[in-house]
Order: sequence, then C-alpha cells, then structure tokens
Amino acid sequence: MTEQLIVRDEILIEANSQKVWEVLTKPKYVAEWDELPENYPNEDMTEGSKVIWELPNGGQSITKIIRAVVKKELKIALHVSNWEVKPNEGDVAYNYQLKEKGDSTLLRIEIGDFSLIKDGKMYYDASVEFASDSKQIIKKLSENLG
Repeated sequence: MTEQLIVRDEILIEANSQKVWEVLTKPKYVAEWDELPENYPNEDMTEGSKVIWELPNGGQSITKIIRAVVKKELKIALHVSNWEVKPNEGDVAYNYQLKEKGDSTLLRIEIGDFSLIKDGKMYYDASVEFASDSKQIIKKLSENLG
C-alpha cells in the first residue's frame, strides 16, 4: 500500500461563508486565485461545470465540479486524459470545505490523492504550493467583498 499523497491546508477567513463561496464559484474571482481559460463563461460555477485545458503534449487537463453544497463544500475532480492510470472520478480532486466560526469562515483545502497516478509526487509538490498561495488570495478577496 503506497502512502497517500493528499495536500491538506486551511485558513481562517474574516468573512461569512456566503462571501467565501462567491470567491470559490464566480469566475471573475476564481481567475484571481486559479487559472481559467480566456474564453471561460462568466456564469457561476455549479455541479457539472468543467474547465478544459489543452496540454502541449496533445492531452487535456479537465476539472469538473462533482459536488457543490452552497456555503459548505465544493469538490472538483481532476482528470488528465493521458494519465497512464485512470483513477475513478473524484479520487483525485480539489476539495474545499467551509465551516462557519461566528462571523468568520474556516476554509479547509484537500487536494489529491496523487499516489494514484504516475509522477504523483510532482503533482503533490505543485499542489502544496498552489494551496498555500491560493488560500491567501481567497482570504483577501473574501474579506474585501463589500
């Protein structure tokens, strides 16, 4: 049994869960903490929403929202078309959980499990940095929403 490669991080945001949810699901905010293709539609992201990237090697990187519980949880499955091993949808995912703490919101981030794919450690290492950077931007955007 290989060790799981799951990034876990969290941050306390001085904003209510509605504001944090908006930052996680409105493309104009998502584009500030994660990359979106230039022509991505402007409607709120919901269950079933997909982002498809064409990769230089001819494959595709696809993220798809597989669970969206407003102000509580957002789970985004990651799939790369040319991965040798094809994990089940959601086995490799970005999971954002929101927990209200008075007037603040605790945002928990889990990304992985990258042990299921070849070169998983490379994805894991990149995701540690992504979680660390993106949570700060999500915090700042949420706290600055009017």
